[in-house]
Parts: sequence; structure tokens; C-alpha cells
Amino acid sequence: MTTNKLDKEEQEMLKAYEAGEFTSTITPERKQFLEESAKQALKRDKKISIRISGRDLTAIQVKALQEGIPYQTLAASIIHKYVSGDLYDESANRNVNPEN
Repeated sequence: MTTNKLDKEEQEMLKAYEAGEFTSTITPERKQFLEESAKQALKRDKKISIRISGRDLTAIQVKALQEGIPYQTLAASIIHKYVSGDLYDESANRNVNPEN
């Protein structure tokens, strides 16, 4: 394990901390607020940018319009279903060279 060399001031601060000389001034309300903020930050959806053909984008937009949902929601749903194993490529399981 790598150890960092501390200067004199840092050593004094470390000793004071280890001796329990530091106390928190955070209020319970502030602590709760910070904890909730951290939880919400982790829950937020992430934005991505992808390049797809204009034809594919138009097709997604048409399907989304038929479903009555935003096309971004449809695209996110397709990705989610795929990574969850609920959506797969059937053509990948077909025998490309049938021996019949």
C-alpha cells in the first residue's frame, strides 16, 4: 500500500482527528437533505448521444407516434428490454445454411 508523506500541519490535523478532537457541526436536517440529494443523484437517468441512420430514426418516430409515446421513450424501452434479455435478435438463432 502506498503511503503519502504528510507535512507538519497535516500530521497535527491527523493526530487531532484520531484523538476525536473534531466534531461535526452538521444539523440532522442538513444531513438528511444531503443523504436524500445523494440518493436522487444516483437514481437520475443518464443522457447518451448516439448516431443512427435517418431511416431508423424516422421508423422509431413513426412507431412511437403509433404507440402514443415520445420516440426517446421508445428508444430507451427498446434498449432496456434488450439488456434485460426480454428482446433479442431472432435472426441470430436461425440456421443460415439449412441442409434441406
